[in-house]
Amino acid sequence: MKIAVVGTGYVGLVTGTCFAETGNHVTCVDINEDKINRMKAGEVPIYEPGLEDLFHRNTEEGRLNFTTSLSEGIKGAKVIFLALPTPPGENGSADLKYILQVAKDLGPLITEYTVIIDKSTVPVGTSELVHQAIAKNVSPDLFDVVSNPEFLREGVAVEDFMKPDRVVIGTESDKAKEILNRLYAPLVRQGNPIIFMDERSAEMTKYAANAFLATKITFMNEIANLCELVGANVDDIRRGIGTDSRIGKRFLFAGIGYGGSCFPKDVQALAKTSEENNYQFHILDSVMKVNEKQKTKLIPIIKNHFNNELAGKTIGIWGLAFKPYTDDIREAPALYNIEHLLELGCKINVYDPEAMPNTKELLGDTVTFSKNPYDAIENADALLIVTEWPQFRTPDFERME
Repeated sequence: MKIAVVGTGYVGLVTGTCFAETGNHVTCVDINEDKINRMKAGEVPIYEPGLEDLFHRNTEEGRLNFTTSLSEGIKGAKVIFLALPTPPGENGSADLKYILQVAKDLGPLITEYTVIIDKSTVPVGTSELVHQAIAKNVSPDLFDVVSNPEFLREGVAVEDFMKPDRVVIGTESDKAKEILNRLYAPLVRQGNPIIFMDERSAEMTKYAANAFLATKITFMNEIANLCELVGANVDDIRRGIGTDSRIGKRFLFAGIGYGGSCFPKDVQALAKTSEENNYQFHILDSVMKVNEKQKTKLIPIIKNHFNNELAGKTIGIWGLAFKPYTDDIREAPALYNIEHLLELGCKINVYDPEAMPNTKELLGDTVTFSKNPYDAIENADALLIVTEWPQFRTPDFERME
C-alpha cells in the first residue's frame, strides 16, 4: 500500500518506518527542510531503540522516503496519516492549528478515494473539524476521516507499534474499515484486537488511557510520600499490590513525577474538555497539582541537608530525559530541578546517555555537561539521580568515593 505520513516527530517517524517494515511504500512529509535533508542523508533525528536499524533498511530498499512537498508526498497514497504536534494552548486546550492547516491544504490535492487518519492526540470532535476543512475543496465521497490514536511508549515505541496490545480505529465507514484492516493485519497476527468504534470514542480513548496512567503514577507517588512519614517501604508495597491482577505491575514505580510530551498535555487537555462541558474532573485536578509539586520533591531534602546554605555548592545530576531509553526532555523533571538549583546559586554538572544534546540546545552553558557519570560528581557536594537509566542502578561506589 502507498502511505503518506505528515509530520516526522516521534509518532510520525515511528509510524512511517514501521509501516515500511511491513512492506508498504511510505513517504514522510515535513515542512522542516533541514530535518528532511538530514533524514535523506541517513540521519535519524530522534533516539528510539530499534528505530535506526529499521530506518536504514527501509530507506536503502526504497520503501521509506522523505519530502517537504505535501503534493509530492501524498501522490497515489491510499492512506494519509496526520502525525502533527498538538501543543497545549494558553488555556490548556490542545492547539489544532497545524492539523487544520494541513487538512485545508489536502482538500485540493485529493483526486481519488483516500483515508485521512488523525494519528495525533486530539480533543473529541477533531475528526469532524478535519472533515469540514477538507470538504471545503473536495467531494466528501472522495475521502473519510478516521481517528486512530497511538499508544506508543517512548523507549519501546518500535516494539509497541510492531506488537500492539490493541489497535483502536474510530470510523463508521465500511470502506475505511476494510482498508485499515488490511493495513494493520500484519501487526495483529497473534490475535490482539483491532477495535472499531466511532470517531469521538476513539479520540476519548486516547485521553482516557493517558489520564489513567498518569493517575496511577501519581497515586503511587502519594503512597511513597506517606511511606516516608510512617516508615513503610514503598517498593515492598509496589510488589504487594502489583501482583493483584486488578491493578497490574506497570506504572507503580514511585519517583519525582511524570513528564514527556503526552501525559502532561493530555491530562491538561482532558481537564479542559471537562471544563468546557461544565464538568469538574476532580481526580485530574488533583493529579496535576500533585505532579507539579512532586517534580521538585528533592529540593527541600537538599536544602534541609545543607541547612539552606546551597550557594556555591556543586550538584551532580544523573539523568536529563523524562524517562530512560529516550532523548526527549519535554516536561522532564530534571529541568525543573536544575532551574531551582541554579536560582539557589548552585553549580550543576549533568550527565545523560542520550539527552545531553537536546538539553544543551535549551540550557546552553548554564550547566556543565560531563563525559560520563563519574565526571559529573567530581568534587560534588550532592548527587541527584533523576532518570532511571539502567547504568545508574549499580554504579561503581568505590569510584564515587
